[in-house]
Amino acid sequence: MPTAGDSGRALFWERTGSGEPLVMIQGMSGTHLTWGRPFLSQLERDFDCVVFDNRGIGNSDVVTGPFTIADLATDALAVMDAAGLETAHVLGISMGGMTAQELALQAPERLRSLTLGCTYPGGEGSSLADPADAAVLVEAMASGNLDTVFRAMYEINLSPDFRADESRYADFTAMAGALPARQATVQLQLQAVVGHDTQERLAQIEAPTLVVHGTADRMIPPANGELIAALIPGARLELLEGVGHMFWGERPELSAELIRAHALGA
Repeated sequence: MPTAGDSGRALFWERTGSGEPLVMIQGMSGTHLTWGRPFLSQLERDFDCVVFDNRGIGNSDVVTGPFTIADLATDALAVMDAAGLETAHVLGISMGGMTAQELALQAPERLRSLTLGCTYPGGEGSSLADPADAAVLVEAMASGNLDTVFRAMYEINLSPDFRADESRYADFTAMAGALPARQATVQLQLQAVVGHDTQERLAQIEAPTLVVHGTADRMIPPANGELIAALIPGARLELLEGVGHMFWGERPELSAELIRAHALGA
């Protein structure tokens, strides 16, 4: 399989589509499959899409020690190097959006544009999931029952309007079950998320930036998107009314069009 990174940690990555390069960074527990074909197929029309599994997740090598969001940004750079990309448009969602913030700060010369979706800056005025919602997820994961985990994730990550069509749950579980996340790695990812704080440095980001957030996001409240857009010079904010955390899954065509217009316009 394609790998990137140092000899002790292989990172799975693959590329599809054609056009300008777009590196796509997934969130906590997400794999390269979590983008979903409805969304990815829209982007493949205009972009050479590079997707990968974060360290310890999916087809990437197992990890046992702690890491930071900055470490994950270094991994993303390693994937870009392995793919032969000197520069690329970068899309990061949720934890991947935190990684993309660090990437834009670590290596500004490598980004053509930046899209940050449903993500969090850390620091004063930012917030993660409501404690009651977080408790539901923790309890589900502790159960060891995959269907319990998937149901909790489905209800918290997707809006009531989207979930009104119960047939969509089967598609969600098929995606999540195809490459289940290692729970030990998810705990390490959570530690990295809690330690994330770029708020005081966001004004240094130079890349043209789009911030996308659903107004019904329970995992990372939309006020975080508003805060990020206010702190990055020239950033544009798109709030998707009534849409949950996984906005690209709920509105794949609209999400892809927003990214396309922003990246190719940049």
